[in-house]
Amino acid sequence: MTTRVVLAQINPTVGDLEGNRQKMIRVLQEAESLKADLVTFPELAITGYPPEDLLFKKSFVKANFSAVRQLLPYTRDLICIVGFVDQVGDLLYNACALLSNGRFYAAYHKNYLPNYGVFDEKRYFTPGEACLVFSQGPLRGGLNICEDLWVEKGPTFIESRQGGARLLVNISASPYEVGKVEARKKLLSRRAKEANAFLLYNNLVGGQDELLFDGGSMIFSEKGKLLGAAPQFEEALLARDLEIPLKRMPSRRKKDRGKHTIVQIRLPEKRGKEKPPPPAQKKPPPLHRAAEIYKALVLGTHDYASKNRFKKVVLGLSGGIDSSLVACIALDALGKDQVIGVSMPSSYSSKETREDAKELARRLSIRFIELPIETLFRTTLHLLKGVFQNEEEGLAAENVQARLRGLLLMALSNQFGWLVLTTGNKSEMSTGYCTLYGDMAGGFAVIKDVPKTIVYELATYRNQKEKVIPETVISRAPTAELRPHQKDSDTLPPYEILDPILSAYIEKNLSLSRMQREGIDETLARQVIQRVDGNEYKRRQGPPGIKITSRAFGKDWRFPITNRYRE
Repeated sequence: MTTRVVLAQINPTVGDLEGNRQKMIRVLQEAESLKADLVTFPELAITGYPPEDLLFKKSFVKANFSAVRQLLPYTRDLICIVGFVDQVGDLLYNACALLSNGRFYAAYHKNYLPNYGVFDEKRYFTPGEACLVFSQGPLRGGLNICEDLWVEKGPTFIESRQGGARLLVNISASPYEVGKVEARKKLLSRRAKEANAFLLYNNLVGGQDELLFDGGSMIFSEKGKLLGAAPQFEEALLARDLEIPLKRMPSRRKKDRGKHTIVQIRLPEKRGKEKPPPPAQKKPPPLHRAAEIYKALVLGTHDYASKNRFKKVVLGLSGGIDSSLVACIALDALGKDQVIGVSMPSSYSSKETREDAKELARRLSIRFIELPIETLFRTTLHLLKGVFQNEEEGLAAENVQARLRGLLLMALSNQFGWLVLTTGNKSEMSTGYCTLYGDMAGGFAVIKDVPKTIVYELATYRNQKEKVIPETVISRAPTAELRPHQKDSDTLPPYEILDPILSAYIEKNLSLSRMQREGIDETLARQVIQRVDGNEYKRRQGPPGIKITSRAFGKDWRFPITNRYRE
């Protein structure tokens, strides 16, 4: 039997029920023109993911259900699977609706609710306890949602082995992290072979606060072979004709280990229809690491600005590599006319970095503003002199410069409605090598989860496409230029040594003794850990940023600020 499936990899906006519905209607109309048999949408596509405490608003839940029902007129000749929030009594469920023939036939409730890392689904939802198998003529399909697929012998296994489904649909909102697409591919292939069924994996795409969803939807045969894939980081329709071997559907409910009831839904049979040839689609080439991360940062920046209705962004250009990279990302995300770079030199800013900042702006063709802070800086120190008395200025004077720069950027933001992009990287944020209300001041932290060593990797990658970052920016030893002859290495270990320690502690959650066994110097590791733990109060007050690693500061890092535990 030939079944034409269309996986709609869409970019919804949380809370924009009408906008999301209209996007889905356009997909359904296109799928109808393709003579599709089955159309799928991602997890919680109606509400956007994650809706978080919007779910405590009864009006929001009611409106989400109304939006689903308004899709029904567009499902006359289609089976449509769409993610939404279902409510039964006082209980909410992360659900997918089975729509067809202008009717709402059933809702599948997600069985396994993730409650780790960035996920907090048990705060809102009740787990379902049934599996759902639908049939239309000889076609048998099973439905499940995201985490259900990751569980051994979960709904996919039960629906296929106990319910006779030969086509399994998994709708997902699986957040991005570096290299995750390969892990998904291996899992999906294995699940398809275990179930001996075709497997459709429809993932969300787009940015939502610090989370980024990379899409990468895939279709697998019952042998575990990849039949089709959608690109990462962009909306797409993945259409395929599947030759699905058919088996007889069991005629009664069955249970697996006393928990999962299989609910069977029979849909009216459709008349055969002539199908135009399916659209030609090539499997997108795999992205290497730098390209993948860069595209993630571009999409995350674009969606945060556009979904929050910012037309323009502004950032400080120091002539350093971090601000240069952020400027490139902003340009690629929003266009040259929407990016403003501001140089705010003091007497400690070298001629070379000032010229590099100006040259970068010229090469990018972005607006460039110069606001020297030396007069403000000296006036501020003079004002504080009577209070400081004979105390050395030291760190306070360094931070005054950073805070004056933050003040000027925020003034521009207030005056013109520009979104301030901060330029601190993960290595700096981890160790507190940043100034609260200074370089941390802003609305969105583009490279907050990007270690310094990867910053260099991304800058090199961007220059391979077009040489926009001056070579001296990449080759120069990193410096904050807040005092004479300052270098980052005066305060921090070299980044090629620091970043593996930070990864071991933050992302891998390794103990000090485990780090030692892996060859990390104990004294140095202890010093780094103390810096990470001691700067939680700073990170808690910083802006959100794009998550690209397995553990970022934000939703999946919840350490107390007041904390005396030391390993």
